[in-house]
Amino acid sequence: MSQRNLVLASSSPYRRAILDTLNLTYSVCKPDIDETQLAQEKATELVMRLAEEKAKAVAKRESSYQTALIIGSDQVAVCEEQILGKPHTQENAVSQLQQFVGKTVTFYTGLALYDAEEESVDTVCVPFYVTFRDDLTRAELERYVELEQPLDCAGSFKSEGLGISLFKSLQGDDPNTLIGLPSIELLKMLRKHGINPLASDI
Repeated sequence: MSQRNLVLASSSPYRRAILDTLNLTYSVCKPDIDETQLAQEKATELVMRLAEEKAKAVAKRESSYQTALIIGSDQVAVCEEQILGKPHTQENAVSQLQQFVGKTVTFYTGLALYDAEEESVDTVCVPFYVTFRDDLTRAELERYVELEQPLDCAGSFKSEGLGISLFKSLQGDDPNTLIGLPSIELLKMLRKHGINPLASDI
């Protein structure tokens, strides 16, 4: 397997947890960029742009990263054409979840793999669809937010935890997309660079 340094441009513990399951050796660096949406920018364009910007920002952080492969990722939720990010407060989280009751919410996750040595990048946007229960009460939503504190999660829930109790159905190609890192697409990108966690010479 390739010995290229692999860097995750994120401080998200959820994305780290996904990478930890993939038998990959990597380091972590917080990208620290402006994530403001541009005028007239669509959700798909936003997440792909931010994923790429995060990866490129990290490439400039340390000299050791200038030959690395850097993973960037960004996610938003879209409900009735409104883009929703992280709630940051319990009140906002409950409010977001109330908007979702009985509706299908699309989660768009942008993924970028930046080859800092070649200054080339692969980007993709992966959708995932979540239909929320139509019988959810405000008391249930408040209790959920109190228990799991999903304040740093786009859409105000953690699908890998108690958030599953909010759903009627899920639809998508890769469940890790909903957590914020589309593993199938990432592994496809990494194989192009000679990184394969199933290779016999790991």
